[in-house]
Amino acid sequence: MTDSLSIQKPSPDMAAPIFRRGHNLIAVASGKGGVGKTWFSITLSHALARAGKKVLLFDGDLGLANVDVQLGLMPKRDLNDVIRGRLGLDKIIQPFEDGGFDIVAGRSGQASLSSQPSQRLAFLRDQLLEVAEKYDVVVVDLGAGVDRTVRMMSASATRTLLVVTDEPTSLTDAYAFIKLGNASGMSKNVSIVVNMAPSEMEGEKTYKTLLKACENFLRLRPPMAGMIRQDPRVKETIRHQTPLLTRSPNTEAAENVEEIAKNVLLDLAEAKRMKAGG
Repeated sequence: MTDSLSIQKPSPDMAAPIFRRGHNLIAVASGKGGVGKTWFSITLSHALARAGKKVLLFDGDLGLANVDVQLGLMPKRDLNDVIRGRLGLDKIIQPFEDGGFDIVAGRSGQASLSSQPSQRLAFLRDQLLEVAEKYDVVVVDLGAGVDRTVRMMSASATRTLLVVTDEPTSLTDAYAFIKLGNASGMSKNVSIVVNMAPSEMEGEKTYKTLLKACENFLRLRPPMAGMIRQDPRVKETIRHQTPLLTRSPNTEAAENVEEIAKNVLLDLAEAKRMKAGG
């Protein structure tokens, strides 16, 4: 991988922002679509709930929202009601009883969050941080790419889990995400999740390819948060609109996500400890 994704001097919108950071927000991002980001967000939320935590899953991809689709839900209220000022964020939260966690649904086919004025986006973020105080963990499923909304939400998170696969375009776009994040001053909270790994060896190879590019061109070493083995039962659960941990909880992929969930909780506990000590 070469550093063909050159960046000019960051614009004021890309420059290191002044932001509020939540103490329990886990953002899930991807440089491109099709890498299993939303599936991972759902399964991670379910795993955290199974670990006894009070969890909120926030679908932050207004234009291509599909958390509700993957779970077979038909929400009466969604994020569009908040964007248009009709309801507060706390009024559109709905429980997903089968998974034991709550959901803020987005809406597909609407203008993306990135088209909203910065002031409105900041207001939405502040509402999310306020709602987050009522939960142990909030998982934010971000839109694919690196637009300003994704950067703002990622910067507000304790940790951003960047989902990648072994596809060259996934690795290139993930590198672009890290590079732009570095320009915005938010690279330190990014960890890598390798999804759909054919084997442990291949998953390590995928991570090391991305790591080498980050080391060579950015002088960064984003840690690996975990690896999820490729499993045909994942597609089966998506087709049946049922969480993996409900339909096939004993698969390798399910165990992999539960391991990542344990690491997330350790990460949040360490961040809380450091904040208290500081």
